[in-house]
Parts: sequence; C-alpha cells; structure tokens
Amino acid sequence: MRIRTLPTLAIMALTTSQAVGAQSGPVPRRPADEKRVHMSEHESDPASGQSRTLQSKRSRAAAKIVVRSSESKPFDEAASPALTELHLRETFTGDMAGDSTVRALQVRRDDRSASMVSIQRFRGKLAGRQGTFVLQGSELIENGKIKATWFVVPRSGTGELSGLRGEGGFEGDFGKGSDGTLDYWFE
Repeated sequence: MRIRTLPTLAIMALTTSQAVGAQSGPVPRRPADEKRVHMSEHESDPASGQSRTLQSKRSRAAAKIVVRSSESKPFDEAASPALTELHLRETFTGDMAGDSTVRALQVRRDDRSASMVSIQRFRGKLAGRQGTFVLQGSELIENGKIKATWFVVPRSGTGELSGLRGEGGFEGDFGKGSDGTLDYWFE
C-alpha cells in the first residue's frame, strides 16, 4: 500500500504545481532564457552558413554590373565537360558603387551551357559606406544569359563595411552586363 501511495503523491504534486503555475500567469524568464531569445534573432543556419536576422534589419542594394575585362584559360580539358578559369574585372554603379576582381571556375558543356563558382572582392561603397567585402557566387549560363546567387563571405568586410552580411544575386547577358541585388545587414 505504501508503494502505491508514493507514485500517487508524486503525480498529485506535479499536477498541483502545474495548475498553480498556470493560474499565476506566465513564468518569469530567467537570465539564461533571455540569452536564448536574443541568440535566436541572430542564429546561423547550419545548411547554408548564412546568418538569420529579423527582416526589419535588412536593406536591399541594387546595382548595374558591367564587365570591364575578361580573360579565360583552360583549367582541365582532358575530358568533357571542359573546365575553364576566368579572370574578370567589373564595375558596379547604383547602391553598390565600385570595382570588383573576380576569379571563377567554369564547367562548359557541349550544349553551350555552363556552370560556375566564383569569388570576388568588391571595393567601393555600399549605400554610402566605404570598404571592401568578398562575395561567393554560383552561376548558371544558358543561351548567352547568366543567372547567379551570391552571399557575403562572413567576416570579410573592412572599413565601414565591417560586420557586413548579405545574400542576393544578379542576372543579365553573359560577359556584357547584369542587374544585381544584395539584401544586407550588419552583425
């Protein structure tokens, strides 16, 4: 009989404490809970490595991007598809105003389409702030058109662009000019 009484008393104690907590309103937050709430506003997404912030803290920059020079050289043409290395110099005008040097590796397929991965350092102003930052991109080329996504490499911003994070992309005619956007924020 004593064995049955103990579990019954434990269940009654749990039920009573839950009922009292529900009647007395919300449970006050502890300092550890506050820290968790604050951190959830600036977590990193494990899948993309991108920082998640509240939407209200983001801004959008738009730019026209013109390729000023380009050079390509074989990287590996031993088999199909061929691999090519590209070196580009670009000029940005608009909310992003400056220059960029680009290095890209391209996979050229026989159907005249291609895929690329790129790294570039932007030097100039973003919404009036002077500095540099690095963009990492992924591009698809089909029928003479390029469509790309990119993101700001974490901790690559300098000067007034220190702490910059962002993601966006561009579209346009391959090797001629593109319209780009960058949704950005500062950590």
